[in-house]
Amino acid sequence: MKRVILITGTPCIGKTTTARQLAAKVNADYINLTDFAKTYNLTLGEDKERQTTIIDEEAMQQKLGEIIKASTNGNIIVDGHYASAVTPTDQVTNVFVLRRNPKELKEFMQKCGFNDAKLNENLSAEILDSCLIEAIQTQQGEICELDVTGKTVEENVAEILDVLEGGKKCGVGIVDWLGMLEREGITDQFLKA
Repeated sequence: MKRVILITGTPCIGKTTTARQLAAKVNADYINLTDFAKTYNLTLGEDKERQTTIIDEEAMQQKLGEIIKASTNGNIIVDGHYASAVTPTDQVTNVFVLRRNPKELKEFMQKCGFNDAKLNENLSAEILDSCLIEAIQTQQGEICELDVTGKTVEENVAEILDVLEGGKKCGVGIVDWLGMLEREGITDQFLKA
């Protein structure tokens, strides 16, 4: 049976570096959804206001399903913040939702040059569990929420491998960024209208 592993989470969380290193460790086919959309012309245009590409999710799901089915590799890793929404549910075995403390994530986004609107949108998505909720609502495979705050890519990959090999149990509900920010009295610094 094929193992189809989704690596998802908000932008700047560490998805791509983690997914690539994991793919190398398990000799997996690696699919980066941004590159995949460009390669197969699965875009509908650009949202200039939000500075993002609009994906044809239906067409992407169909093409992704075809590629996964045709692959002869026993391991396939799909990397993208919308991976849960576009990967056919019946093909997915594991979903790893990477989470990062919003204080650390904000620093990473600033270093990457995110403008204020994009930074605030993505911080809100992380604080409000958007990628996790999407995974829970759309996928049937095992869903693992991993707090990657302060960890190296190697540590994250080791933790994922431990889960995949049955050495570690995982689940959801381990992160509560909103509660943390409320307890610290700094919610308004991270959730902007």
